[in-house]
Amino acid sequence: MASPPLAKRRRTAHSKIGENDTSSSPSTLEKLSPVVVFAHGAGAPSSSDWMIRWKDMLGKALHAVEVVTFDYPYISGGKKRAPPKAEKLVDFHLDIVKEAVAKYPGHPLILAGKSMGSRVSCMVACKEGIDASAVVCLGYPLKAMNGAVRDETLLQLTIPTMFVQGSKDSLCPLEKLEATRKKMNAISCLHVIDGGDHSFKIAKKHLQTIGSSQDKAEDLSMQEITAFVCRCLETP
Repeated sequence: MASPPLAKRRRTAHSKIGENDTSSSPSTLEKLSPVVVFAHGAGAPSSSDWMIRWKDMLGKALHAVEVVTFDYPYISGGKKRAPPKAEKLVDFHLDIVKEAVAKYPGHPLILAGKSMGSRVSCMVACKEGIDASAVVCLGYPLKAMNGAVRDETLLQLTIPTMFVQGSKDSLCPLEKLEATRKKMNAISCLHVIDGGDHSFKIAKKHLQTIGSSQDKAEDLSMQEITAFVCRCLETP
């Protein structure tokens, strides 16, 4: 029998590890204890309040043996400098990942990142010899400052990828992300934070309108990330 068309294969794969699937159990995470390498964004180091809060949430929710954070060389030493092109950060990031894998042999590898860090994480995931189970992108910066859609790396990915995006994130218009996801070879999943900006911050007026809170919105995001990672680890 002939193989189904590529588009059909993508849809089938997407439904296997997609949204609204609650069949996975967190016990998978407890048993496997993944190691998470979590990269910061362009404007703040790993010691920022945002990174510390999300590191803690990821560690607890994913039962991680460790959530490894680090600072790219351009931001080290407390001096705030403009980041280089993302491609120039890959080798340093790659070394961090290799060290984490060597430290915890037998534990699944999850790559995660905030904004620029998620983009570099995806670049690392495409490198030969990196056996990651999933990539979690928190606020992927799909749109460049000049308006160009930076989808090349995403189209090269072959491992499951989750996007958590604010609905009001100007760096990642949701319609452009959806168009990119349709072209991706990798299985992908999207969770949208209603009213969230690039760092998922939701205006108080919007929270009142939807009857929610910042904590509830982030907790829901973490539940979706947990379910996605579970399914990735359970899927052969």
